[in-house]
Amino acid sequence: MTNPRRAYAFGLMTVLLWSTVATAFKLTLRHLEPVQMLLVAHVTSIVVLAVILWVRGNIKALGSMTKRQALTSLGLGLINPFLYYLVLFEAYHRLPAQEAQSLNYTWAITLSLLSVPLLKQRITARQLVAAALGYAGVVVIATRGDVLSLRFSDTFGVLLALGSTVLWSIYWIFSKRDTREPVVALLSSFLLGLPFVVGACLWLSTPWITNVRGLLGAIYVGVFEMGAAFVLWLEALRASEHTARVSQLIFLSPFLSLVFIRLGLGEPIVRSTYVGLGLILMGLMVQKGAKASPEGQG
Repeated sequence: MTNPRRAYAFGLMTVLLWSTVATAFKLTLRHLEPVQMLLVAHVTSIVVLAVILWVRGNIKALGSMTKRQALTSLGLGLINPFLYYLVLFEAYHRLPAQEAQSLNYTWAITLSLLSVPLLKQRITARQLVAAALGYAGVVVIATRGDVLSLRFSDTFGVLLALGSTVLWSIYWIFSKRDTREPVVALLSSFLLGLPFVVGACLWLSTPWITNVRGLLGAIYVGVFEMGAAFVLWLEALRASEHTARVSQLIFLSPFLSLVFIRLGLGEPIVRSTYVGLGLILMGLMVQKGAKASPEGQG
């Protein structure tokens, strides 16, 4: 049943959580390597999602996967959480939080462009204008306002941040074909993606983490970015009479995030970030990108 107050309450809670993650990423990456952070957050999110399914009485659904569903979950788990978060965390490791989080908001524009070759959709004039605005914002942020020079603050970091939007869009497109209950499907992909994460951590770093601050930060990310926020956003959409109205709340997140970045990290917010982020959000509005993915902000 729809319940507008419940929908907005859950929606605002989700937006508030999403607004803290950029700060949480940077604080945690002061103590852990990106792959270590991913391992702890990944395991934590598995526990959170499993508890949610157990409370709902749906945990048995994990054991009834068909072979095709298992292969789908394996493929999706390779993309998200493994590749997506590994690339995203490395981007945050290299870039200021305000740049990484702003660039990540172009995922909805990337999604609309990838839908053309992957879903055989026609590209519209609105999508082209949205893409032009969004990527103009990317250039402003990445060059820190020195647009004519085209000198990026960290070219590889910018490419990683934009690459994460490609990975998220691909994950979103293919996960839409999965007809299972969303939390069941997400937990399945996380479980089958775990060996990739463990293997990467053994290869690139070490899974033995002794830094308490880093450990607590990664647990926070696992609980709120990769776990609870997903479920809260689903509940918000389910309780809403008009999904698009609740989805408009997502536009609060980037500006709230800048507040947390300034207060939590002491990172001065430069003028080019506001200008670039404004262009990106204008692009999202042009293509009516407020229809945000239930899986999260990306």
